[in-house]
Amino acid sequence: MNTPAKSEKDRVVIFDTTLRDGEQCPGATMTHEEKLEVAELLDQMGVDIIEAGFPVASEGDFAAVNEIAKRTKNAVVCGLSRAAFKDIDRCAEAIKPAKRSRIHTFLSTSPVHMKYKLQKEPQEVYEMVIAQVTRARNYTDDVEWSSEDGTRTEHDFLCRCVEAAINAGATTINIPDTVGYTVPEEYFALIRMLHVSACRTPTRRASPRIATTISAWPSRTRSPASAPASARSNAPSTASASAPATPRSRRW
Repeated sequence: MNTPAKSEKDRVVIFDTTLRDGEQCPGATMTHEEKLEVAELLDQMGVDIIEAGFPVASEGDFAAVNEIAKRTKNAVVCGLSRAAFKDIDRCAEAIKPAKRSRIHTFLSTSPVHMKYKLQKEPQEVYEMVIAQVTRARNYTDDVEWSSEDGTRTEHDFLCRCVEAAINAGATTINIPDTVGYTVPEEYFALIRMLHVSACRTPTRRASPRIATTISAWPSRTRSPASAPASARSNAPSTASASAPATPRSRRW
């Protein structure tokens, strides 16, 4: 029996952040040479996107990302940046030598982060989303935008920001569970809502993907809403998965 040919939308895309988020684990700091060695192995393994570092964070991080960009043969080399233009510009400079490059830029969207971390009103944050993605898109046609603390963001505002990022040129949308707040059932409902509400409008560019940072702890039989926020705030958030952002059939 012939196996039906699979389309590109059926392919799982592997985004590896060992060299960036992995270094936040205590005792996991790598030397420059170790980072180059890990990046080479990831490239040989067939990883699609290597998030190589946070270029604005330090000269060492910039040098590592820049050298990985020069050496990587197949994978997309990605650098992380905050919404600040100086971050995005520095990131673009670091990944410039790559055959295939990506800027991953993020911004907090939850009420608590906007009030206490950013000290900005929602409309200001919304305008920052457009500005940061537009800035990043000036450097590369592969831009990932993350809604930091996305699982605690009000749904209407999250949809507005996702739509704004897509229309500004983002090709991947990431919805992280930054503080380990959610559970799988809630995550499923959130991504389903975004597929239907935020990604239904055709854009002037290629259809983006929604990437989600999946909570590492197992599904519970209880109602997700029954656990107090304090009990859920320390849950780990480690794995990552992606799916097309247009409302096609869902695959989990």
